[in-house]
Amino acid sequence: MEQLFIKTADNVKIAFNLYQTGHKNVVIICPGWFMTKDSKAFSTLAEDLSEKYDVIAMDFRGHGKSGGLYTFTSKELLDLDAVVDFARGNYEKINLAGFSLGGAVVLIYGAQNSDINRIIAVSAPSDFYKIENKMWHPNAWIPTFKKFEPKRWVSVRPSPVIRKKIKPLDIADKIKAPTLFVTGSEDVTVYPWHTKKLYEKAVCPKKLEIFENGIHAEDLFLSEPERFLNLCFDWLEKDFD
Repeated sequence: MEQLFIKTADNVKIAFNLYQTGHKNVVIICPGWFMTKDSKAFSTLAEDLSEKYDVIAMDFRGHGKSGGLYTFTSKELLDLDAVVDFARGNYEKINLAGFSLGGAVVLIYGAQNSDINRIIAVSAPSDFYKIENKMWHPNAWIPTFKKFEPKRWVSVRPSPVIRKKIKPLDIADKIKAPTLFVTGSEDVTVYPWHTKKLYEKAVCPKKLEIFENGIHAEDLFLSEPERFLNLCFDWLEKDFD
């Protein structure tokens, strides 16, 4: 694994880990709020996915080794665009896997760009301002406690400025790439109805996968790694022609 840096169109430094295993196609992992490329969940996922794909795991602005302040999907499209531009020069097919707010970013990006091969959106919100985020619920705070990583927590830098945001539900019918929508039935951070609404509106080739008793985003992978990986590989390799 090699850590690299790239600049966005608005001059923010973005860090990403490149797992180069000699494959022609790449999966770009886009973590959500308060998670980074070096979080144990995502470094493990990247290693597992690298068996069949090269993998890029990125830090959005305001997280980890990237610069800037996190804007909760307002400017993170610029971060992903810089990383995708790097990938375009090195890979035949580019796949996106986004988690929580990272899932929102990959959906919006997929609606705005036609050269993405596959999208996997895990626990993506339909509208930022309708996220439930019941952090006092055991399904939220217990997993957060279990994933406690001091270096990650002190690396997160949110912007205090409220900026206009694109609602993923407003653009779901414009997504072009085949998209896998994944949610957990017991998610209290982004309730399952968000994913169901996105799936219903999407007109691209699509699939909805609900993890019964599953909770939020990367926790679906941590709780059922084999099922999650097989689901991803099956989707990435499925022929839609």
